[in-house]
Amino acid sequence: MRFLPVSLTTLLVELADLDETLALFASLAADPIDGVEEMVPAARTLMLRFRSERVSAEEIAGAIADRDLSARIAPSKRLVEIPVHYDGEDLEEVARLTGLSVEEVIRRHTQSEFTVAFCGFAPGFAYLVGGDPALHVPRRQTPRTRIPAGSVALAGAFSGVYPQASPGGWQIIGVTPLKMWDLARDPPALLEPGTRVRFYDRSKRPMPAPSASKLVPRRDVTEGTAHGSGNRLTVLTAPMPALFQDLGRFGLAGQGVSASGALDQGALKSANRIVGNPNGFACLEVTLGGFSFESSGRAVIALAGAPCPITVRDLSGASFEAAAGQAIALEPGDIVTLGHPPKGVRSYLSVRGGFDVKRVLGSAATDTLAVIGPEPVSAGAVLPLRQLIPPMESVSLSEVPAENLPAAGDTVTLDVIMGPRTDWFSAAAVARFHEQDWLVTPQSNRVGLRLSGEVPLERIDKAELPSEGTATGAIQVPHNGQPVLFLADHPLTGGYPVIGTVAEYHLDLAGQVPVNAKIRFRPVTRFAEIRPMRRAARVRE
Repeated sequence: MRFLPVSLTTLLVELADLDETLALFASLAADPIDGVEEMVPAARTLMLRFRSERVSAEEIAGAIADRDLSARIAPSKRLVEIPVHYDGEDLEEVARLTGLSVEEVIRRHTQSEFTVAFCGFAPGFAYLVGGDPALHVPRRQTPRTRIPAGSVALAGAFSGVYPQASPGGWQIIGVTPLKMWDLARDPPALLEPGTRVRFYDRSKRPMPAPSASKLVPRRDVTEGTAHGSGNRLTVLTAPMPALFQDLGRFGLAGQGVSASGALDQGALKSANRIVGNPNGFACLEVTLGGFSFESSGRAVIALAGAPCPITVRDLSGASFEAAAGQAIALEPGDIVTLGHPPKGVRSYLSVRGGFDVKRVLGSAATDTLAVIGPEPVSAGAVLPLRQLIPPMESVSLSEVPAENLPAAGDTVTLDVIMGPRTDWFSAAAVARFHEQDWLVTPQSNRVGLRLSGEVPLERIDKAELPSEGTATGAIQVPHNGQPVLFLADHPLTGGYPVIGTVAEYHLDLAGQVPVNAKIRFRPVTRFAEIRPMRRAARVRE
């Protein structure tokens, strides 16, 4: 058992195999460690997120080291059959890698019985084990930026089905029309840990008609409030759809649901403080400005984050310039236009009392990878506002940005915690990682920043990494040696080594780095395994 650093509040427990991982997961679920808030099981690791003010990584390691990992979890009696049209773009490549014919690949895949080991990567994505060993194939050398929903794929010892269109590096062999994740179903995930799974060829066996009795009312979507004010904002222009965001949804990692939430959480909190809202109220995350709307009634708004120029025009046609970071009073018919920010990427629009927005799985955050949360906000959208319900929070009159935001062409320095897979890279690659500038490419989004460096990072360990949990800020390095810095909508698990993770206090800054800026990584720790320490032995002041 090894204990590896991930970030200041996350560690990775590496175990011998999947059975030990599931046994430790079950043990910690039955007898939790105080301060551990979330667990993400994977092929042979368990990622733990904890509150550092309550427990240290060394204390967690000490509390785990002597746990009994001999227990085994019995598979479920539930069997799910999945129809597949075997026409995947990697089917012939899989045949080449395995030395089998295409027909034999299909036959072996359909004659295997799989079991869901764990869920991750995205909501509804189940890692299936138990297939024919002859079908074990490596991931693609370079992951695709988009794999269609329903794609049936192979990677290493796993088979799986992509629940949503998303990036990925698995080998695609076919597609299924079944939904792996559906909020109209209870539970939303078709496959859960322990479920047995069989695939069948749609060309040889027709797909049965869906049973209406299996459909259930949506139970995990609730309204944000029952106290609408009648006031609303009508969106006039939105060159890039705005997204509702709050502080995110936590505690759902076991279902493959990431936290998501505002990329610049400090700016979201600041926007709320200016208008007297609680910190966690939903705001509109506006990317690169150009957004405009009309207010139907009196309202107080504020903007924080990337400093867009703000113009307000009233019913008479008169206009005035307003400043970001300050409360702005609106009258009926006022039109607000946000210009393009000279630096930064994302601005946060708050309104006093909050938006009357739906909450999904406990949050109003829009997760672009998982497609969970309110719909993106485009031109023509009507946004109802909540009624002011006293008492309101105190209003902040002196909001100052936490960081000097970067512009395109600037170089940004981000602090990094080294690990958990730093030792998979050569010493020269580790040095290059923090000595070389990394350009932010146009393929970047809320899932992550795709980076390009003059010299790629070279791995010394060429083995296939079993899928393991990834934290927000993780810097994953695929086979091409060009890093991807994961942001809030990142997959919960990944199969490429993480050389380091951006320190939590620089995550907001990472979310504001624009395309064509450069990043310089600054390690603030040296890679080393975490040594177990008993809680009683901890020296306290």
